[in-house]
Amino acid sequence: MAADDVQITEVAAEAPPAFSLTSGRTQGYHRAAVDTFLAAARTAFEDDADDLTAADVRVASFPLVKNGYVVSEVDAALGRVEDALAARARDRVVRSSGAGAWVEQAREDAQVILDHLARPKRQRFARTGFLTFGYRIDEVDHVALRIARYLRDGDPLTAEQLRSAAFRMQRGGYREEQVDALLDATVDVILAVR
Repeated sequence: MAADDVQITEVAAEAPPAFSLTSGRTQGYHRAAVDTFLAAARTAFEDDADDLTAADVRVASFPLVKNGYVVSEVDAALGRVEDALAARARDRVVRSSGAGAWVEQAREDAQVILDHLARPKRQRFARTGFLTFGYRIDEVDHVALRIARYLRDGDPLTAEQLRSAAFRMQRGGYREEQVDALLDATVDVILAVR
């Protein structure tokens, strides 16, 4: 048999998935969307670019599909990316303006959050209409008290705990966007003082 009679086919080896995959009826994050976002995040971080911030990572979302990436694994990875970007932002400000400026900004942000949480129980956030669903008031108020104890008294609270906070829904509940904004601001404070 002559060498030119032998046809060699190269089979491109598919790279193993970056995260575990869901199975059965469980949905996970769309693999290509996650891979694309994380590749862009890696490039931005390695190039020391300012076009991706910790806040951008925090609000990233991906479609849910069958055989997608396991949500908890991707969320944990995104938390690490967010932490790294926040640390880099902190280092930049400390180098340019000094540690005092960074601490003062974190203190001011914490005071704004505390002032908001000083509102009476069940009135800390705007409410949805009676026929519209929002976050359960008692659950949000419980997390709000934990945040206040962290900022005021130094009780333990981590960014991961706030990132994973989930609230059931109720008619006439707290408006989601307001609660989410306060949680995001608190995560920023936690990351600032790490």
